[in-house]
Amino acid sequence: MLIIPIKEGENIDRALKRFKRKFDKTGTMRQLRKRQQFTKPSVEHRAKIQKAQYIQGLRDKEEI
Repeated sequence: MLIIPIKEGENIDRALKRFKRKFDKTGTMRQLRKRQQFTKPSVEHRAKIQKAQYIQGLRDKEEI
């Protein structure tokens, strides 16, 4: 549970912004979205390889 102390006379918008930033850093939403659907390890591995090939292709284009 995130606890955001609000200082005396602090604007609620600023405190909300701090809360959102802290919430994003914890990665809670990313983790929940990832858990919504199970992906097989072989599919994850294939996606990882495809991403690496794509990035390598971009780097090769840069060199030319």
